[in-house]
Amino acid sequence: MIEGADRTANDTGGNDPSRRPAARFSDALRLGHVRLQVSDLERSLEYYTSVLGLEARRIDRTSAALHASGDSAPLVELVEKPGTTAIGANSRLGLYHFAILVPDRAALGRFLGHLARNGTRLGASDHLVSEALYLRDPDGLGIEVYRDRPRSEWRHVAGELAMASDPLDTAGVLAAGRDEPWTGMPRGTAMGHVHLHVGDIDTASRFYHDALGLDRMVSSYPGALFMSAGGYHHHLGVNTWAGKAPPASERDARLLEWRILLPTDDDVRVVAERLGAAGHSVTRESEGWLAKDPWGTPLRILAG
Repeated sequence: MIEGADRTANDTGGNDPSRRPAARFSDALRLGHVRLQVSDLERSLEYYTSVLGLEARRIDRTSAALHASGDSAPLVELVEKPGTTAIGANSRLGLYHFAILVPDRAALGRFLGHLARNGTRLGASDHLVSEALYLRDPDGLGIEVYRDRPRSEWRHVAGELAMASDPLDTAGVLAAGRDEPWTGMPRGTAMGHVHLHVGDIDTASRFYHDALGLDRMVSSYPGALFMSAGGYHHHLGVNTWAGKAPPASERDARLLEWRILLPTDDDVRVVAERLGAAGHSVTRESEGWLAKDPWGTPLRILAG
């Protein structure tokens, strides 16, 4: 539900009433699946099934949904557009990465073992609140697979959540997998967060914090801002690491939309009205409401 409340001490914008949204989200907020534009559906399906271990369910000739094992809700939808151009690491505003949250460290360990056995190129990091692996799909779209540490282990420093990008204890993660075989993304895997390249942090904060209503959790990370609902470390990250890159075009591999799921239609309406009152374009569609951030990245808000 949408709750009226003051900002918490962890919200670095909380001392300035002009920076507070009219309401904030409860911990009932969840993220839905991401829709991605790709150049070659069959090539992408091979990657998402064999490397990530997702189950593919064909929608039509040019699109498919990808699920964790046995789960009904998809994590990713792929939409093929021939002629789409692969992107570089920091070449476009829009998607930096989407992040798949596995249930525990053992699942992350089994996944890391699978990647190592197959010689998959990857990055890795310890963020203090989580442990993460990083990959890129065949079109260069960024993917994170991570596990959360228990909230009891999260620390706060100078009024905000402590996060970092430290070296990952890969030996410890692998050991947690106990040499058990990787059999695909396990049931209960979820879309944990989305991370976007944006043009500037202040404008992004006005849209996603002031108007949409996400809480500012970490603002001291260089060139980035992390926001969430319900005290989570982040449902959304934004950064300026792409510099003066343009927004992704219709010809680029890109994020077509990401989704915020709220408990009720009334909750969705309140958020849509708040975005509209702040001067942002938001359109009612058959599935919820569609808004675009200042750089054109689509966000769908719906009940679910």
